[in-house]
Amino acid sequence: MIEKFYRWNEDDLLLELQIQTKASKDAIIGEHNNRLKISITATPEAGKANAHLTKFLAKCFGVSQKQVTITKGTTNKYKSVLISSPKKDVLTLFK
Repeated sequence: MIEKFYRWNEDDLLLELQIQTKASKDAIIGEHNNRLKISITATPEAGKANAHLTKFLAKCFGVSQKQVTITKGTTNKYKSVLISSPKKDVLTLFK
């Protein structure tokens, strides 16, 4: 069931992610072990992957980068991300 990797806190969306860096393209892969798996092209050095992920998620959810916050896992491939007042629902990412 898709709902395992996300939950709403009023207007904010909390996502549990697994990130694959150094991929050939940025993409939402799908649910993997109760997390949303995302591939990004950035390398995991000097915060490049986190910055790239924030930009990618902002575009996916129709918000500014300031509305995307990595709350856990800044140095890990497993991350928790808070998106403030997303303009798009998480389920639309799979259509």
